[in-house]
Parts: sequence; C-alpha cells; structure tokens
Amino acid sequence: MLLGFKTELHPNNKQKTLLAKHAGVARHAYNWGLWLTRNILNHNSNNPSGKLKFPTAIDLHKLLVAMVKPNNYWYYEVSKTAPQYALRYLSDAWKRCFSKVSGQPKFKKKGRDDSFTLDGSISVGVFHIKLPRIGWIKTYEILPDNVTPKSVTISRKADRWFISFKVETIPQITEKSVDVVGVDLGVKTLATLSTGEVFEGAKSYRKLEAKLSRLQYLNRHKVVYSSNWKKAQLRIAQVHSQIANIRKDTLHKLTTYLAKNHSQIVIEDLNVSGMMANHKLAKAVADMGFYEFRRQLEYKCKLYGSELIVVDRWFPSSKTCSNCGTVKKCLFLSERVFNCEHCNFSCDRDLNAALNLAMAGSSSVTACGLDNADVTRMKQE
Repeated sequence: MLLGFKTELHPNNKQKTLLAKHAGVARHAYNWGLWLTRNILNHNSNNPSGKLKFPTAIDLHKLLVAMVKPNNYWYYEVSKTAPQYALRYLSDAWKRCFSKVSGQPKFKKKGRDDSFTLDGSISVGVFHIKLPRIGWIKTYEILPDNVTPKSVTISRKADRWFISFKVETIPQITEKSVDVVGVDLGVKTLATLSTGEVFEGAKSYRKLEAKLSRLQYLNRHKVVYSSNWKKAQLRIAQVHSQIANIRKDTLHKLTTYLAKNHSQIVIEDLNVSGMMANHKLAKAVADMGFYEFRRQLEYKCKLYGSELIVVDRWFPSSKTCSNCGTVKKCLFLSERVFNCEHCNFSCDRDLNAALNLAMAGSSSVTACGLDNADVTRMKQE
C-alpha cells in the first residue's frame, strides 16, 4: 500500500528564495486560471446561446504559455511543473464543485498555505533530496531507502519548509490483544474505550489560547506589511503550528495504539460540521480533532490489519442502556452518568456509549439498516 511520507527540509538562504519563487509562480498560475474560469462561467450564464467550452487543465496550461509566460519573465526562473500542477489542482477543485462535493475554489493569498508540486529528475539520498531547478536540499531526518518518487509536494508553514511524497509500504499485521472495542469520542475526554480505558485530549488550543491572543493583541496597530508586522505574523503562525502539532501528536499515538492492538474498532459517524455549528461547543470540538482522528484510523487499520466499523450517526449509543437495551427518550448533555430506570444500571455516560458501540460492532449493526427497536431486540438476544 502507498503511504505519505512528510519531513522538514533544511534549505540554505538561496534555496529558500528558490522555494518561495516556486510557490509564488504556482499561486499566480492558480489565481490566473481561477480568474479565467470564473469569467467563462459568468459569460455562459449571461449568454446561454453562445456558451464557451469550459477549459481543462491542459487547455489552461496552453493558454498560460501563450498569454502569461511571455509577459512574466520570472516564470522561466522556476520549474515548468509548478504551474502545471497548480492548474491541475484547480481543475480538480472545479470538478468537486460541479459534483457538489465542495464549494467554488477561492483565490490563494500570499503567505497562507504556500505549496507547489514538482516532478521530473528526483533523487533521494540519506539526509538530502535532489529536486529539479533547486538541487540537493538537506533534511533533518533519514529518508526512506530505495525510493524514487515520481512527484513531491513542498509546503511552507510558519517559515518552515516541508516535503512530502508517497512511499510503498508492506502492511504490518500485528498481534491483537482485544477482538472488538468501541470508541466513544467526546469533548471532555478525547476517547473512552469499551475496555474502560480513557484517553485525555491534548486541548492544545485551550492551553496556548492566552499566548496567541496576546500576540494578536500586540499586532493590532502595526503597519500592515511592515517589518515589525511580518515578525509578529511569523510568531503568530508559529504558535498556530505548535497547537496543530501537539494535537496531531496526541491523535497519532491514540490511533496507532488502537490499530495495533484491536481487531475491530467501532466508532460513530459523527456529524462534525453540525457540531461545529453549535457556537458553545465549536471551540472544544475543533480542539479535539474528530475528523483527523477518523482519517488517521482509516489508513492505520489497513496498515496494521485491523477492521474499522463505522456505525450510523443516528444509532442511540448514549441513550441506550448497555445492560438491558432500554432506550431513553431524552438525555441531556449535562448528565455525565447514565442511570437506567428499567434495570437500575448506573454507568459513566461515555463508557456506556462505548459499550453500546462495541456490541453494535460485534452484532454487525451497519449504517442506516436498523431502527431503535431493532437495535434493542438484537442486544437483548
């Protein structure tokens, strides 16, 4: 299977300038292509009789070579593949928009999510990698052996450059200590397992929120694009990067533990976007990283030979008694202990939900297939 490998680069000042030029050319090509395609869409909507053909990525690149590159000499200072991939990504973004998967693509801003993709003559050493038009760049860690990537993506975060590419990996089937485990995610604790284990969330944003707020407050009156403003923006970006890295580290440790030691992992199909719409819970939900948890768990289950079972979001895991199967009509968020009036069973709310998820996974309860009565009957059986 193919896995992504990402590491930090250690470029010198000249290479940093070249990397910034590549990112700038890719951003310019993307924004130019977006401007052109938006004008074509507006023309087609205003003139139904004389519609223009919507250009593909190849058409956009031909127009770019004919119309843009002759007037912008700095296009010839970088690899030609940087604008090619930028226009290819723009074409993919429009395809997602037309299929109603996402909204319309937006213009890219300098200094925000700078990245570009290169292909061609790429060579990988032990502590360095050779890129077209840039040359050999050092890395901070050892690169994978016997790897020749077809393409690499280079990105910048808080004045640090990272490189990523795909590596072919053999799945590692590990010995499992638990057959089925239910995982209930929450904002008070990150994850509660049906085995009784509780994993606390990093809550990195809450811990560094005061520092971030102070830096943003001190930056409020600085002249935009001045030297002091750029220094302050860099410090703010570094704090944001620290928050994201702490959160990712916590999620990586948890998902690796689950995939390595459990045969079947049962989670809920959470409506994260709906939870983020609640302004009282949005900050806590974002600080936990529920989407990233599921994304990491999906590929790690394939890597370590585990099975991921996703239960339908309407499955009443919190309202159902894990002892007798009785479903409560109402359960407030403030009730942290589940008390069953039918069998007098008392249990922690999150542990009760995790037990129900484990039973749902072992009973092969799949998404949208059963209603509450069917789930209760299967549990009682």
